[in-house]
Amino acid sequence: MHLTIDQGAEILRRLRTAIAARIVGQDAAIDDALITFLARGHLLIEGVPGTAKTLLVRTLASALGLRFTRVQFTPDLMPSDLTGIAIVRDVARGFEFQPGPVFTDLLLGDEINRAPAKTQSALLEAMSERQVSADGVTRPLDTLFTVFATQNPVEHEGTYPLPEAQLDRFLLKTLMGYPALDAELAMLASHEAGFNPESTTEPLSEPMLGDGEAVALRALADSVRVAPEVQAYITSITRATREEPSLSLGASPRATVALMRAARAAAVLEGRGFVTPDDVKDRVFAVLRHRVTLSPELEVEGRTADDALSAILLRVVAPK
Repeated sequence: MHLTIDQGAEILRRLRTAIAARIVGQDAAIDDALITFLARGHLLIEGVPGTAKTLLVRTLASALGLRFTRVQFTPDLMPSDLTGIAIVRDVARGFEFQPGPVFTDLLLGDEINRAPAKTQSALLEAMSERQVSADGVTRPLDTLFTVFATQNPVEHEGTYPLPEAQLDRFLLKTLMGYPALDAELAMLASHEAGFNPESTTEPLSEPMLGDGEAVALRALADSVRVAPEVQAYITSITRATREEPSLSLGASPRATVALMRAARAAAVLEGRGFVTPDDVKDRVFAVLRHRVTLSPELEVEGRTADDALSAILLRVVAPK
């Protein structure tokens, strides 16, 4: 199936509307989720409990019409709990592989930073290679496989810091804060009208995509043109993070590619077949905030990686 930019933008507009009807007041997070899916990436969602992180991913899967699996990450979660295990169903046939929850389209890893290193390693292989190794056999995952992981920024007891190598595999890190007053009132009105986000008997959204349209949307993002001067702008931003005094660790070359991929997907979301400097600028924080490390002295002062990235954007000149 082949889609034009206009057709893709119309499909995405309907997706946005359907998801926003359930996830009120989180438009930036919705866009980040759609961009992540379009760009074949993975999304890290950070927010305090009760800000609809899980509901966002469930609604996205429902709107896309894709398989969805949720895994609650805990300190005793084993790699086989994700990848699957060989069991004996019939003595005559011997061991038979029972696929784990990772064999899905959209995998939600709830409180991902609670899992131990071995389990994180198994997830890292799935994220980077889109395959899993179990019992000495490598098994491919679905082409649409995408990880959406959540973490709580204020709860540290019983958590394991995510290694830089795994953080670097997340295309974007989006922040879900408290909604505005009008959004919270709209949320109450929706619940008063009968909406129950915990119901499993009714879909959160009607599927918005037809057969093959998810793959076609991703191909459309791949076809978006990035002019040489915009490529130079992207590179200038990521290279500036490596020279920024307030950062002890700058962005990797993978981050440069990720910024271009995210900007391409953002262009499709806006109905354009080319990337503008604003597409790049708007995605800088989500692409880079988890890939850079703030110097300890500034962290003590309460500064954030976003503050350092804002200073870089002011300094790096965008093409006209």
